[in-house]
Amino acid sequence: MRWIILFSMFLAACSTAPNRAPVLEQHAIPPKSKSIQVGKDWRPQVYTVKKGDTLFGIALEFGLDYKELAEWNGISNINKIAAGRELRLAPLQEEAVTHPLDMTAPAGITSPLATSPLQPAPPAGTPVQSQFKDQPLALELPYSDEAMKQLGAAPEIKKVPEVQKAAETPASKEGLDWGWPAQGKLVSGFSENANLKGIDIAGKMGQPVLASAPGKVVYTGSGLRGYGKLIIIKHSKTYLSAYAHNSKILVKEGQEVKKGEEIGEMGDTDANQVMLHFEIRRFGKPVDPMNYLKADPPT
Repeated sequence: MRWIILFSMFLAACSTAPNRAPVLEQHAIPPKSKSIQVGKDWRPQVYTVKKGDTLFGIALEFGLDYKELAEWNGISNINKIAAGRELRLAPLQEEAVTHPLDMTAPAGITSPLATSPLQPAPPAGTPVQSQFKDQPLALELPYSDEAMKQLGAAPEIKKVPEVQKAAETPASKEGLDWGWPAQGKLVSGFSENANLKGIDIAGKMGQPVLASAPGKVVYTGSGLRGYGKLIIIKHSKTYLSAYAHNSKILVKEGQEVKKGEEIGEMGDTDANQVMLHFEIRRFGKPVDPMNYLKADPPT
């Protein structure tokens, strides 16, 4: 009799479904995309004015509109700023007002837990284990034609779309398509080591100077030493361009211009020959215009 009881317990143990690990849905891992690093915004939040600084020069060095810089710092006389003064290089941000969530409910009021409309709450006393399937999620079989017939059509494996490799070109940065600002011979190139902040294009007195990309004129005048009659155009929050040594300025501050629109006439103001000095600045820092312009300068 004892032998029969032990045999029955053995059969019951064999018939119990073993615990199996769940089958995970497989996803294709996308490759890492490669892109050209163009650098982050390096500008500080505050700048201390040095002796000899001008508001126009500070605005150019940090890629800002001098009028906005004056407004952010409450400067009424743009031609005079004291050395040692700290200037904000960005507008004050309004602090977001937040209110804590009211997690308390009136005394005596309770809310029942919501249950799924597709699956009614189990009756009281129902064991928790009975609410879940105790069968394996998938059946593992060695690959064969017979096994494929038993399983039927294989389920479709969802794949994550492959990330396209994108290399950022100078012409596509910020959606700007840069064009040559003047015709002529390139007589000087950009060099960080030699402190050459742009390129020089030699030409004839009075020939057209063109906007290299669409934007807003943020400065016109002769307030920056070494630039002569200067035009500065802001194209985005990131980029601006400068056009120096003009004989005439044909645009006004605040004016919107299109790419290729005539903004001035070439000259030799504060220069030793008739030429256009052209700069592109990213967050105020000079970058090589040749990386943004296409082909060779038109002659």
